[in-house]
Amino acid sequence: MGTPERIVIVGGGVAGFSAAQELRSRGYAGALTLVSPEGLPYDRPPLSKGYLLGTEDAGRILLAPESWYAEHGVEVVAARATALDLSGYRPVAVLERGTRLGADRLLVATGALPRRLGIPGGERALALRSRGDADALRRVLVPGARIAVVGAGLIGAEVASAAAALGADATLIDPVATPLVPAVGEDLALRLHAMHGERGVATLVAAPAAIEDGTHDAAPHLVRLAGGRAVAADAVVVGVGVTPDTALAEAAGLEADDGIVVGPDGSTSHHAVFAAGDATRVRRQVAVVRGGPPAVLQRRAEHWEAAVRSGQAAAAGMLGEAPAEVGAPWFWSDRHGVHVEAVGTMDARQAPGARTVLREADGVPVAAFLVAADGHLLGAAAIDQPLVVRAARRIIDRGLVPDPDRLADPSVDPRRLAR
Repeated sequence: MGTPERIVIVGGGVAGFSAAQELRSRGYAGALTLVSPEGLPYDRPPLSKGYLLGTEDAGRILLAPESWYAEHGVEVVAARATALDLSGYRPVAVLERGTRLGADRLLVATGALPRRLGIPGGERALALRSRGDADALRRVLVPGARIAVVGAGLIGAEVASAAAALGADATLIDPVATPLVPAVGEDLALRLHAMHGERGVATLVAAPAAIEDGTHDAAPHLVRLAGGRAVAADAVVVGVGVTPDTALAEAAGLEADDGIVVGPDGSTSHHAVFAAGDATRVRRQVAVVRGGPPAVLQRRAEHWEAAVRSGQAAAAGMLGEAPAEVGAPWFWSDRHGVHVEAVGTMDARQAPGARTVLREADGVPVAAFLVAADGHLLGAAAIDQPLVVRAARRIIDRGLVPDPDRLADPSVDPRRLAR
């Protein structure tokens, strides 16, 4: 198709920004427009951490200062795309008020939407996905406020932690007794979940059945739980995952299956349209087995680094270049003053015969490793041990077979584990 003269990116999250950044770093000199409904792109992980706590302001969470866009020739259009017109050879992004932006390549980076509670009164719950959501939540996280958080995964745990730090009375509700086991392994998940009670956060193993008017209990909301119990709250927050925002893509006829279907380079079912970030699902070629599928759809990746890499890969694809090799997936989280990281997979259900190797300090688990039956390292997770996770990532990416005893020994310098 030749080198594009004009590229339009629809979506101002980290995937869209990373694509713009990568395009310029690869030498693309053509016109580049970033359609971002909220204006200058900002980082979302701090929304449930420093920004919610008030230790970071709107300026500090920007992905780049305003001057960067002028210096790199990136036009930011603060508007929302309402449609994609793919009827012609060149795709067109249709913005609110009818503005049309044609392009030689179009990147869809619309991200994901917070999953809502499908229960009566579920619309009462606050979600946390945007800066505006965080601002609204911050206004109710005041000393003495009663906050009910539905969902004890990463976001829910971070919100409960912030609520406790700000003096609110938080109750964390989840139907799973020990959340995050597939993400960090059972031992670390138990330690992390126990921190809630240690910091004054009440935890309930239950599923919400309805959110009602709670004025008769001197609270705006009443969270009814399956089984009849109720939790009075001044605010209810939901953190039960996200769904890919594929509305524009599907309305335009792009292939989607729980996400916009893309190749490793972000290519979609339309020759000039690419996609990246939380809205996508990658189809990768596999070794062809007689009678088996020639390609498989991977699970959607919803973490920050995955979105960055996805944007970078799509930038390469739009220029007709090969994307960089991507290592083992990695994510992090902060709660109650500790830092959690994980790399690869810690989900033992996906690896029959795998075993967990623990690293402890004074009898407390600080890191866990999932080792395959053949000795290869599948994943690792750690609390306040970033060097351990960094070493584990090198081991996984290089396909090394580590010594389990060295993994478990806290006296072994993490920097020596991958040697």
